[in-house]
Amino acid sequence: MKRPIGIFDSGVGGLTVYKAIRECFPNEDLIYFGDTARVPYGPKSKETIIEYSVQNARFLLQHNVKIIIVACNTSSAAAIHHLSKITSIPVMGVIEPGAQQAVESSSNHRIGVIGTEGTVRSGAYSRAIHQLAPITQVFSLACPLFVPLAEEGWLDHPVTKTIAAEYLGFFKDKDIDTLVLGCTHYPLLAPVIQEVMGENTRLVDSAQAITTHLGTLLTDEEETQSGKDSFFVSDNEQKFSSIASRILGYEITQLKRVRMFESWFAEE
Repeated sequence: MKRPIGIFDSGVGGLTVYKAIRECFPNEDLIYFGDTARVPYGPKSKETIIEYSVQNARFLLQHNVKIIIVACNTSSAAAIHHLSKITSIPVMGVIEPGAQQAVESSSNHRIGVIGTEGTVRSGAYSRAIHQLAPITQVFSLACPLFVPLAEEGWLDHPVTKTIAAEYLGFFKDKDIDTLVLGCTHYPLLAPVIQEVMGENTRLVDSAQAITTHLGTLLTDEEETQSGKDSFFVSDNEQKFSSIASRILGYEITQLKRVRMFESWFAEE
């Protein structure tokens, strides 16, 4: 029986990961869950992030997934170890693939990282980068307003440009040549971020990096039938669908809302 790949995120940002996986693995069945009722995760405590992440993973496990992709950087930083304890299937986060790509991209060993408060507070990217390249200097900055801007679809709004310039001014004297977009929402703002940082700074999107890692886990089952997609959210289907159509370039189908309980979800 064909088993799907499960992907979860705190909201719509993880669709950048979904999109990369769908393009690389067109025959795989994918299930995406966006916890839109509780986004953003970044400002929340580590304990709460772990609790939410475990609930999200349990929902995906109800659908007999064969791999869980934690598309949320904040969850990847705080909860991967805990998620690995509740299931025997592979659980993959976005931190290590992003760190690997950043190290390979940087030539001057000076790397910037932007992310949610939770991701930056965890120091997960710095640790992962230093494990790969100990001499690298890492400069990290929390950009909490980027998530709601992306969720609102303000991808080219003057307010977004102003906030990006304010945040990213932090890096102007750091001489970085690589900037990790340490939140799956941030690639949606990549044109604005690139404009502020300049063409000499390479942006690293871990959504692209994760497909390489995923390929090492998938067995060649000679599947020829096109993969099926299922989307679930915990709130606000219309808003999710609207933003998703801008990210993906087409209207999504098979979108359902699920009701949240103490430790699990039920489909409505």
